[in-house]
Amino acid sequence: MAESAASADADPLYREAVVDLLGAIAYGEISAFERLAEDAKLAPSLADKVDLATMASGELTKVHALHDRLRALGADPFEAMAPFREPLDEFHRHTAPADWHEGLVKAYVGDGLANDFYREIAAYLDPETRDLVVSSMEEGSHATFVVDRVRAAIADDSRLGGRLALWGRRLMGEALTQAQRVAADRDALTALLAGGVDRPGLDLAAMGRMFTRLTERHMARMGELGLDA
Repeated sequence: MAESAASADADPLYREAVVDLLGAIAYGEISAFERLAEDAKLAPSLADKVDLATMASGELTKVHALHDRLRALGADPFEAMAPFREPLDEFHRHTAPADWHEGLVKAYVGDGLANDFYREIAAYLDPETRDLVVSSMEEGSHATFVVDRVRAAIADDSRLGGRLALWGRRLMGEALTQAQRVAADRDALTALLAGGVDRPGLDLAAMGRMFTRLTERHMARMGELGLDA
């Protein structure tokens, strides 16, 4: 069973892991805001531009609650986010969309994969932090918007589907590489997943099952877009 918020805050190693996790999520939301706002410039219509800008503003709104929790833990939110700036920025440089449709797939598949990963980790957190992380992963109504636009585009141009399917697979590979890099660099996050005498954790078999679930959810999202995984 996950620890209470009070005991979690009193455990230095656990606190460090939570600060790292919330810092990573918060910077991820900020970078998602920046990316979606930039992608809105590629929108083919004013309505599409507004829809993507609305998605962007939703990402930024989630940051405030994450920062509040970090301050409650005695951490500076900007110091907590700093270690994740370089790896996340590098990921986005490697996966910069070439056009409007690649941007939509990245917003749906790439962000969805990150959200699934954080939901998995949330199972090992105290209730207060777990609820905050899960609420930060809510996708809202933009999922329907992306699915509708991508499916309509594929219906108009069958060749587009093949290109976007390859793009989705590249996003999956890049995201997993980036996640492994971050985990390897942050000992506290690794310790969180490994658990402890008073906390559940993931052994190698459980870790394998987790990545299987992540892959299955990625394939499901690709299917929703009408793309082969």
